[in-house]
Formats: sequence, C-alpha cells, structure tokens
Amino acid sequence: MGLPMKIAVAGLGYVGASNAILLSQRNEVVAYDTDSERVKKINQKMSPVSDDECEAFLANQALNLRATNDYKEAYADADFAVIATPTNYNVETNSFNTESVEAAMRQVLEVNSSATIVIRSTIPVGYVDKISEQLDCSNIIFCPEFLREGKALWDNLNPSRIIVGGKSKKAKVFAELLAEAADIKDVPILFTGSNEAEAIKLFSNTFLAMRVAYFNELDTYALLRGINPRQIIEGVCLDPRIGNHYNNPSFGYGGYCLPKDTKQLLANYSAVPQNLIQAIVDANSTRKNFIADTILSLKPRTVGVHRLIMKVNSDNFRQSSVQGVIKRLKAKGINIIIYEPKFEGDHLFGSPITDDLESFKRDCDLIIANRKSHELNDVAQKVFTRDLYESDE
Repeated sequence: MGLPMKIAVAGLGYVGASNAILLSQRNEVVAYDTDSERVKKINQKMSPVSDDECEAFLANQALNLRATNDYKEAYADADFAVIATPTNYNVETNSFNTESVEAAMRQVLEVNSSATIVIRSTIPVGYVDKISEQLDCSNIIFCPEFLREGKALWDNLNPSRIIVGGKSKKAKVFAELLAEAADIKDVPILFTGSNEAEAIKLFSNTFLAMRVAYFNELDTYALLRGINPRQIIEGVCLDPRIGNHYNNPSFGYGGYCLPKDTKQLLANYSAVPQNLIQAIVDANSTRKNFIADTILSLKPRTVGVHRLIMKVNSDNFRQSSVQGVIKRLKAKGINIIIYEPKFEGDHLFGSPITDDLESFKRDCDLIIANRKSHELNDVAQKVFTRDLYESDE
C-alpha cells in the first residue's frame, strides 16, 4: 500500500461522486463542482446522486472527503486531478462535446501544472493525443469507467477490470489506488495506449447496446408472430456462450452512455468498412418506432407514461428510451400524461407531469411502463410493457 495521495475530482455526477467516495477511503479527496447543491450535499454527508452505496458510505464511513465550488482550492497541491464532467453527444458536429473536460483541464494546469490529469469522462478515440498536444501537457491519461447508473460505487468497489490508457509510473500508481480501494482483490489491470483505452470504452458500451438491441428485436419478432418471447430468450440464454444476463426486453437502450457512445464509435468509423455498428445505432430507432406503432394500434385515448427514469431507484431521465416513444406518440396526436415524482417541472414535450399516482391511473386508459412496478398492480389490465423479468438487466 502506497502513501495517501491528495486527489481532486471534477464533477459530482455518478462517475465523479462514486470515484470521490471510493478514493477518499484511503486518500485526501477534494471534489469540485459548479453546482452548489451537489457540493452542499457532499459536505453534509449526503449523496448528490441516487445510489444506495454512495448514500451508505457517506453516512456511515470515515471518509477524507470534502467538496468545494472553488477549483483553485480543489486542484492546489493535488497529485491527481480526476476529470468526470459530462461529454454529451453533439449531433451537429457528429462527436462528443468535450468542452467541459477541456475547461476542467485548463483550470488544473492554471493552478497545478504538476498534477497528473486522469480523464474518466467518455471521449472519442484519439482525444488524449490531440488534447495533450494542444495543451502542451504530457501528464494526461485516460482511465475509462464501466459503471452502472444507481450502482456506480458498487461497481467501483467490485470492478470487472481496471483499464488505464498510459504506461507511466503515475498511470501505474493510479491503477493501484483504484485496486486498493476495491473490495475484491486481484482485479485484472490492463495498461494500454490512450487510443486503445478510448476504443475499449466505446466498443464495450456498443457491445452492450448490441445485446440490448438483439433481445429487443427478438421480442419484436415474438410479438408479431404471437409466440412467447420469454421461452425463446430462456432457451437461447441456456447456451453458456450467450449467458442468462442483460436479456430483458425494453423500449430501447438509453441513459447516460449507450446512445451517445454508439454514435461516437460510429463517427470514429469514418472511412472504415462496417455494417454492424451502423445497425446497432439504427436498431434503437427501429425499436422505438415499433413500440409506438404497437401502442397506436391499441387506439388509446389518453396514454399514461409511468416513469421517465431509466432504471429502478434512478434519478436519471437523460436519453431514456421512453422519451423517444413519447415524441412518436405525440406526433400522432395522442394525449399523454406523465407520472414522474422525481422530475423538476410540470411539463415535458408539452405534456403534463404529475406526482399524483391515483389520479394518473384513473385518467389514463393505457399506461406504458418500460419496467413493471407494483404501483400498477391494481391497473394491470391497462399496462403495456415489454418487461419480462422485472429487472433492469
């Protein structure tokens, strides 16, 4: 075990908050975010994200962690500056918007040019090489995260692998920090070039998107042929090469990572022969079109949407697949009411949002739910879902 380090973490979303908590078990961590509410929550030992392990660790563990709105305070004297700011996909430029990552790196270099910058935000292939040259900085490494929303700290404590895009002494030290903080021992660690690490992240998420799309298309086939999708899935997944996981049909893949990462990988395929990557991107739109058309065929008067969140106990609405279904239904003139108690606002896409479950169930003649809920048991005859296993995965 090495000496404790001072580590700065920029961004207190799922990735940043879980990394800050993980690393503050054995190191001094100062987290920086422009959102005063997130900073306040960390300093009050409350989680800024919906994550059971984050909440439990902050409440019950002795962590050397504080948060600040002052980036100079965060980065001063830091050995490592972990960048975990969002990189949304920009459809106009056909690439990730990395402005928040670049802004954070410039702030680090302004305050502490000797700090090793560790990018944990998702970035295009070739980004580290490009930005290192632009910033004239050789202390930048990429360490992709493989975290599930709502289970981010659990996944950090139980990592499937640690990938570090760098082979320097500092890269090895950071990998050791992650491994020491994990609950499991002998975590596989792979040191690669930065381009290879960037590609690993995008190819991993695109494979997961492909698996979601595959079982969704299996479900589409079964629904149109009038056969049992669950029996087909169970028979297919008994093959150990396929495995009984990540096979529950849905309205499409969504969330923080899969939609944008598949599109970024496709963009990185410019001038490279491919068919499959394009098909994975297209499959998501095809599935949402099919779901919307199936709902329309039932001729509902008022459609209720039960939850916008991607997963149970989540607070993330970004790119949720049901939003694509809502847009398609509204384009056909369907009246929609949305039940989402965690949404801050009273309308989405011009449709009202309510937190009154009873009136929601009463006023809708059809309710669509990406994932089943016991809340809807008393109106099960109204519910349209493709959830076969009552599981997020």
